[in-house]
Amino acid sequence: MYRKHKPSTPEHKKDFAVHGATLLGPQNDRRSFFNLSQLVLSAGQLRSPPILRHSKITYFEVEILDAQSKRQICVVDKVPPSSTLLDVKHKFHKACPQWNPSRIGLRLERNGPYLKDSASIQSLAVSSIITLYFTDLGQQVSWTTVFLTEYSGPLLIYLLFYIRLSSIYVEEESTESFRHPVVHLACFCHCLHYARYLLETLFVHKISGGHTPLKNMLKGCAFYWGFTSWIAYYVNHPRYTPPSFGNRQVIFAALAFLMCEAGNHFINVALVQQNHSGNKASFPSPTYNPFTWLFTLVSCPNYTYEIGSWISFTVMTQTLPVGIFAFLMAIQMSLWAQKKHRLYLKKYNMGALRKTAMIPFIF
Repeated sequence: MYRKHKPSTPEHKKDFAVHGATLLGPQNDRRSFFNLSQLVLSAGQLRSPPILRHSKITYFEVEILDAQSKRQICVVDKVPPSSTLLDVKHKFHKACPQWNPSRIGLRLERNGPYLKDSASIQSLAVSSIITLYFTDLGQQVSWTTVFLTEYSGPLLIYLLFYIRLSSIYVEEESTESFRHPVVHLACFCHCLHYARYLLETLFVHKISGGHTPLKNMLKGCAFYWGFTSWIAYYVNHPRYTPPSFGNRQVIFAALAFLMCEAGNHFINVALVQQNHSGNKASFPSPTYNPFTWLFTLVSCPNYTYEIGSWISFTVMTQTLPVGIFAFLMAIQMSLWAQKKHRLYLKKYNMGALRKTAMIPFIF
């Protein structure tokens, strides 16, 4: 006989509900954990914060001693390797305000050469402590001030003699005497020469921000101003006599003077354009301008044209002071040309070109 099963009693239902709840609880926990893990995975991998690596910088300590007494003046500490000597001079000026950076001369040895402001501290260092010797260079002036002062003086001084002031010449002679045309031409050429110098200093040449001692400017002014006074006194004197060969000599010398002045200007412009273009790996080459073709023969054509100008002025005026001035200028510029020529030979390897320094085929 089959027995009929009785429906579940409420107690049975209650037990099943409790048992079912206990079974569903772990499933809900696993499901919530699974959803949380999916959320984390969708947000991306958990990354650890980056580790900050501090670069180790070696600072230098600069000890500055007096070049004569070897007494310590100050110590400049915490100087980074990328600093230059000019940075050290500024820090030295902060510690010792009585010395301006322009008058501070620093050397590695007591009797060694002065170091350039652009020299890096790292290139001078042998250890972490650098010892430099200090010398007071005295009152300094900028190179622009030097050139403007040296060249403006001759321009004004010559004009004072040209107008024949009564305090310079005898008034009766200066008013009654006849002026030869070469006197006017000489004044024009002399003023043109120094006016070109002044204009090129202001608008052509790229003068560095360096300085030079005041005594050097005074020596240069004494040389240029003194010779200009001597030359102008003779050329503009009421008793001045014209050249021996007359107008032919004057015209020929004047044309040569103007050509040399033009050549000097175009050479200076060519040198400046090469520096602006940044092409410093080769020697300046001649251009379509015929005045620059002298580059193929000499290393310093600007000095060649400069000497040509003063030789032409000597022939045009036929005076002894101009000849002496031209001779001294030739000696000085030959020394400058030799120095630059050796530098060019070393830098540009021009040995195969067989150029001369200043005078073609001779010097």
